[in-house]
Amino acid sequence: MRLRSLSLGLLAGAVSLAAAPAPDFIIIANINRNYVIGSKIVTLNGLYQRDAAGAWRHFGSNDTSLSAVAFDPRDHNVIYTAALNGLWRSLDGGQSWRMCNDWSLTEARDVAVDPNAPDTVYLAVTDGVAVSTDRAQTLVRRENGLPGRGKYTQAIEIDRTRAGRVLAGCETGIYLTEDAAQHWRRVFAATDTVNDLQQSPHDPRVWLAATQSAGALISRDGGVTWAAFPGVPAEHALYNITFDPANPQRLAIGSWAHGVLTSEDSGATWVARNAGLPGAHRVWRVGADAAGRLYASVFGETLYVSDDFGRTWQPDALAGSLVNQFLLLPKAAN
Repeated sequence: MRLRSLSLGLLAGAVSLAAAPAPDFIIIANINRNYVIGSKIVTLNGLYQRDAAGAWRHFGSNDTSLSAVAFDPRDHNVIYTAALNGLWRSLDGGQSWRMCNDWSLTEARDVAVDPNAPDTVYLAVTDGVAVSTDRAQTLVRRENGLPGRGKYTQAIEIDRTRAGRVLAGCETGIYLTEDAAQHWRRVFAATDTVNDLQQSPHDPRVWLAATQSAGALISRDGGVTWAAFPGVPAEHALYNITFDPANPQRLAIGSWAHGVLTSEDSGATWVARNAGLPGAHRVWRVGADAAGRLYASVFGETLYVSDDFGRTWQPDALAGSLVNQFLLLPKAAN
């Protein structure tokens, strides 16, 4: 009887896992082909979500300056966007918006919500970091430990395993806080900007970074120590790096000079995969959906998609777009 109960329990768990809803796939896209200031061409920029039929649906405001988006994990109607003029918040799924900062906080580059303390919002700006503990009603700078010069912050990412543990990518390296930005310490020194930080969806101890001039980096101890990936060139900027959510061995990098670089052995070896991309393959960002399809945003062209992890590419949609972020968003807790 006990064995039968255990078997039924395992079966129920497997069914529950299999029935887990797929995450939403969201991008920030600026669609500006042929547009110049004063032009009568109307473009639709900002947040897009891929629907069940495979089409990209725009929602939220039409803003060409959005660089990042974050959602309250409890309620996806609560949205935060990083924009040229600072931090914006919507409480109604993007129907209306409120600017959350004053003139002292502008040129936001990234935004993140702590999944274990979801009233806490972190904002990366061109001269440091700001934090809110009340869903962006108020914002205060928390920069103790960041350098007086060189605290331009391009990326901010929260460790999903512990509230208040955050990594920031700055122009002088990677900084870590373990007390909600009360104190920061540098865990990797760089001479140019750290462009992207990502925590593995498979193993939270594994982190990746893409940099302006130090190549691509990996940490296997939660972001405390870092090492450069062998075989990844460092002489040109790497704009972002991503995990394949469907395969922990697969990683991809977006680069203006090198196009798309991929690894299928957790970063031990890398190859350029640009067959089917335009000749210059000036890739601004790469991303992967829940099924493992790989996407590349090519400057001045369109969004491309690959079903074989970059071996071949096909045009997807959103001609003339530049994608600033790919986001896999788990369904809200409620």
